[in-house]
Amino acid sequence: MAISVIPLNPDDHATLDAAYQTAVAAQAVDEPDLPPLCLRRFEASLRHPMPGIDTRCSVAWLDGVPAGWIRLYLHTLDNTETAGVELVVHPAYRRRGVGRALHEHALRSLREYGGKRMVGSTVTPLPGEEGREMPGAAFAAAVGAQPALVDVRRRLDVTALDRPRLATLLAEASAAAVGYRTVRWGDNTPQEYVADVAYLEGRMVVDAPLGDLQWEQEQVDAARIRGQERALDARGVRRYSTGAVHEASGRLVGWSMLSLAANTTSHAWQQTTIVDPDHRGHRLGLLTKIENLDHVRAHEPELRTIDTYNAAENAYMIAINERLGFRPVAGSTEWQLAI
Repeated sequence: MAISVIPLNPDDHATLDAAYQTAVAAQAVDEPDLPPLCLRRFEASLRHPMPGIDTRCSVAWLDGVPAGWIRLYLHTLDNTETAGVELVVHPAYRRRGVGRALHEHALRSLREYGGKRMVGSTVTPLPGEEGREMPGAAFAAAVGAQPALVDVRRRLDVTALDRPRLATLLAEASAAAVGYRTVRWGDNTPQEYVADVAYLEGRMVVDAPLGDLQWEQEQVDAARIRGQERALDARGVRRYSTGAVHEASGRLVGWSMLSLAANTTSHAWQQTTIVDPDHRGHRLGLLTKIENLDHVRAHEPELRTIDTYNAAENAYMIAINERLGFRPVAGSTEWQLAI
């Protein structure tokens, strides 16, 4: 049984498609409730990386057959000593050393780059699921990674929204948000708010629980936001945002965003929700989330489900999401490995 790991050339369409099919097959086993991975997004992540990210993907061949792949996200602007990692093995070829070969390849690449640690996530049990087999988590532990942050994926059934309850919550949030108004936009941030969005995006690492992850604050400016938007456009990701504007200053001080992949009209991800610390206490997070839900539903009539991740210790955001109707569907853990 021979295993070789070879860097993926994005112009090698046959191997690129095999890697994509591997990801689809793995997700169907590990996270069967999620829609299939978007091909356009998978390909564009190699051709159009996010600003500040050097993306390197390699494929493992088992006796001449593509059996898995690994993707390293090397950071060039901040967090340069830490790499993100995705490692996927086709379910038909697991427990044959493919994952170990990919992992060792990534370690060599990261050492050559000068990195000191890698971070990646796996599906892990929710309470009551402790007997469920979790191959990704078992592999992470076997290679010496440490669990650094526990997350929970929650889901909102859009077809079963409690509309009277949402109307009550919106009225409560609006009453608390005197002196603020909401604005909505689609894929790209209006120019008058891009600097404020950059400030809020840069605060994510400061404000969100990080557990034991070693992660420094990202330096985000308007140019980086525009670069992220171009990368998302290349992936075909549709975005819907609602922001809260402080009327006295004109600044955007709260922001919530939902996104849909190019291959789906029924499933969305709840992405960023953040409020400037100086403007908390006015229920702007709840306000922007509810209004953004109306925003996306107006443009995506076939939307059925919305998923989001929250750190298990993020009690504030969990409380907001559960008031809206989000319920736990899967566990997730961020693993960290020092090399």
